[in-house]
Amino acid sequence: MFKKILIANRGEIALRIIRTCKEMGIKTVAVYSTADEHSLHVKFADEAVCIGPAPSKDSYLKIPSILAAAEITNAEAIHPGYGFLAENAEFSRICAEHDLKFIGPSPQMINQMGDKATAKATMIKNKVPVVPGSDGVIDDLDEAKKIASDIGYPVIIKASAGGGGRGMRVVQDEDGFEKAFRTCRSEAETAFSNPAVYIEKFVVDPRHIEIQILGDQHGNVIHLGERECSLQRRHQKILEEAPSPVMTPEVREKMGTAAINAGKAIDYEGAGTVEFIVDKDLNFYFMEMNTRIQVEHPVTEEITGYDLVKEQILVAAGEKIDTKPLKLRGHSIECRINAEDPEHNFRPTAGTITSFNIPGGHSVRVDTHAYSGYRIPPNYDSMIAKLIVSAPSRDEAIMRMRRALEEFVIEGVKTTIPYHIQLMDDPNFQSGNFNTQYLEKSFTFTPDKN
Repeated sequence: MFKKILIANRGEIALRIIRTCKEMGIKTVAVYSTADEHSLHVKFADEAVCIGPAPSKDSYLKIPSILAAAEITNAEAIHPGYGFLAENAEFSRICAEHDLKFIGPSPQMINQMGDKATAKATMIKNKVPVVPGSDGVIDDLDEAKKIASDIGYPVIIKASAGGGGRGMRVVQDEDGFEKAFRTCRSEAETAFSNPAVYIEKFVVDPRHIEIQILGDQHGNVIHLGERECSLQRRHQKILEEAPSPVMTPEVREKMGTAAINAGKAIDYEGAGTVEFIVDKDLNFYFMEMNTRIQVEHPVTEEITGYDLVKEQILVAAGEKIDTKPLKLRGHSIECRINAEDPEHNFRPTAGTITSFNIPGGHSVRVDTHAYSGYRIPPNYDSMIAKLIVSAPSRDEAIMRMRRALEEFVIEGVKTTIPYHIQLMDDPNFQSGNFNTQYLEKSFTFTPDKN
């Protein structure tokens, strides 16, 4: 087992990893930018090294600085968390070259799943259901038009190297195809330095459901059930829950088997998530695979009893995963608490928190790096906390979440807490009647309601 791990990340996920390491008797090294000097992950790590100024490119994305921090502290492994360098194949490769264990998959695995067109081809080869579409990237406009016509409109054009909704267009008919195709390629080139796009059938009113998997160095791959991630704004998740309110045992088994096949197809090592798009009849199709820990991993932990960060570390150290049958217990919901103003189109609200009261009570968990007096820097993602509750049933979990949200007091900056409170009261959310378009098309936030 490792004696010392460097966490190449910041905020709540860095603190989350530090906590598990302490419980495992492993020393930790935090890295931080000048903007994060007073973050809790810096305070609670055994050692901390400043790696540069506030901009990510000069600190959390600067590989030489992170490697230097590992060298001077004699760290044996690096945990990348999520975001930043977590799915960077080059970083994984360089870590190996410097005798540092990258707690995550190999560069080959990251590359195979990081390019969406390559990932789709891999899934087809291994009999994982995929959305009908092009066999790979499409460069020629006339060929692209023919494929779209053969699939049948509406279709969606996606950047092969994309993410976060960039380089993506839904096309309803042939008249709008050429403009959308050229726009997507241009956006992809600008955002990812790669203009490659591919085409898929657009699934109307879909749900976004993902399966958590674990793979070890001995060829074992298991799944830990699904997470419902359909409540999104601008392709960004707002709330996640487990299990999905529409899932059946039969579909869970089929989707879980498909996710395991996806992992085995690339000899996957570590924690990963296989994401599916699901239609109204619960037909599911592979969307992408994230080769890292997810923001929403706590809801899986709450219904399975696994510590996913601990599992990541054990796998990286060569341990075998436990292949016991999956047992799910109750229901868990996670609300992402962002420093954003829902009254003004979710405008980020960096600033100093003047009051910070964390909710408590039975089965209430808060993952956060914030505190009263903490200054939220404007340089990074706006999420400042994750509120997670668990209960024997979904209805009870919703009631517990609403109560916990009312107890969660953050003053000095605007947050998404009022938005989540109204969502808990929404009849369609309560009944599980929603899809990926629901928040933007059907749910209305009333600023003065709370």
